[in-house]
Amino acid sequence: MVESTTFQIKPLAATSSLRALAYDALKEAITNMNIYSQREEVRLDERKLSQDLGVSRTPVREALTVLEQEGFVRFEARRGVFVIKKSKKEIVAMIQAWSALESMAARLACQHASDEQLACLRVHFPEFYEGRPTDHMDEYSDANIRFHQKIIALGGCEVIQDITSNLLMHVRGIRNTALRQGDRAANSIKEHVEIIQALEARDAERAERLVREHGLGLARHVEKYGDYLD
Repeated sequence: MVESTTFQIKPLAATSSLRALAYDALKEAITNMNIYSQREEVRLDERKLSQDLGVSRTPVREALTVLEQEGFVRFEARRGVFVIKKSKKEIVAMIQAWSALESMAARLACQHASDEQLACLRVHFPEFYEGRPTDHMDEYSDANIRFHQKIIALGGCEVIQDITSNLLMHVRGIRNTALRQGDRAANSIKEHVEIIQALEARDAERAERLVREHGLGLARHVEKYGDYLD
């Protein structure tokens, strides 16, 4: 068990809705951290959280209770609050669900995104076109997850965006870990470029298929290499 060194939050401004602000800050911090980069459990200290946020422990506890209901954290008597990790089986299922949602978002993007939005994909993700991913793995890892978030955003479907936001914490960490295993990074680069080309061409059938196959490829990768999750 370790105290997380990657969990970063900012103090909150005084407001009548401190619970809501605490919830937003904590959820963002949890979603942005890579909980699968370490084997140990990630423990959250309520006292430290209240100090970091600049509020009392009451709104922090209330926010954590909501996050518990949403499946982000769990409370353990006499031990504290822990960020939830998923098993390999659960992760594979989540990636499969993400793939289905993102592939539909890709189809919708071909139908509804503006020409400028689609044309900017190459500009927004130079990491896919410059050098080898192993030369700048941290930057590529960040670009990787931003790319998939961008596809979902371009789809313009709020329901898909809401559902995938709750999967992001787990999918982000697994994607970043998978990129450092085998030849996943090199294959991922090629697949991303093909997806961009399909989106630029507004080829909805191809874009949907490529995004789905890309995600399912990650699911197969986790099934093969994800023993560390159990």
